[in-house]
Amino acid sequence: MKYIFVFILFFTGLSTTGVQNDSSFQKGEWFKFRMSYSGWFKAGEATLKMDEKELNGKPVFHVVGKGKTTGLINAFFKVRDRYESYFDKTTGAPYKFIRKIDEGGHTKDIEIKFDHEEQKAIVNNKKRNKITTHTTEQDVQDMVSMYYYLRNNLNTDGLKIGDEIRTNMFFDEENYGFKLKYLGKETIKIELNGSKVRIKSLKFRPYVMAGRVFKEEESLTLWVSADKNKIPLKIKADLAVGSLRADLEAFKGLKYSFPVEFDN
Repeated sequence: MKYIFVFILFFTGLSTTGVQNDSSFQKGEWFKFRMSYSGWFKAGEATLKMDEKELNGKPVFHVVGKGKTTGLINAFFKVRDRYESYFDKTTGAPYKFIRKIDEGGHTKDIEIKFDHEEQKAIVNNKKRNKITTHTTEQDVQDMVSMYYYLRNNLNTDGLKIGDEIRTNMFFDEENYGFKLKYLGKETIKIELNGSKVRIKSLKFRPYVMAGRVFKEEESLTLWVSADKNKIPLKIKADLAVGSLRADLEAFKGLKYSFPVEFDN
């Protein structure tokens, strides 16, 4: 259960207009997700909220993500996660990333500052009172900013089934190459803002590392709405033990109107 919010952050921002100066999102955008384990009981919830701020004299988007366990599982394994990203309003380049988590007593408090001219990441591990500097890849993104960046730079109209999307990310103290495969279009049914609806979606298969958590590399499936907003609708994860699912249940502050068909 410690990975519930990581799933949300990894796959929330995959939307795009294909035009950098015509952002797919805006200040006030907010999502709420319902997490369930093995498809039958609620295990937690997560939220994402976007705002505008100024950081070191630069206008930035500020995204705050929060995740927590709820109900019965919270009594046995309590999760309280908080992720923040500050990234440039024009280029999408991240300036600061914060990861503060408490997952069943396992805690982390990390702040990362990015120097894109020098291609460096300065990692402040506040829990261990340790600061380290690491070389980053070209056009690096943090865990949150990466997908908001894709929202403005990836042209989904040109994708073909089987196409793979790759990008660079820096997380904690390491560089990661991230890859996902496009699986095509699908109309799905979900309960959104209290109503059962049908939504046209784009389906993706993110690649993960098989082992202790995931059954295999292709254990994750992601659906996002096939409109200008590209809202994350549903995530399914086949775990080494059981399965985990995240469903969008509420939203507000979208930049574009959101077309849905009510399921009678």
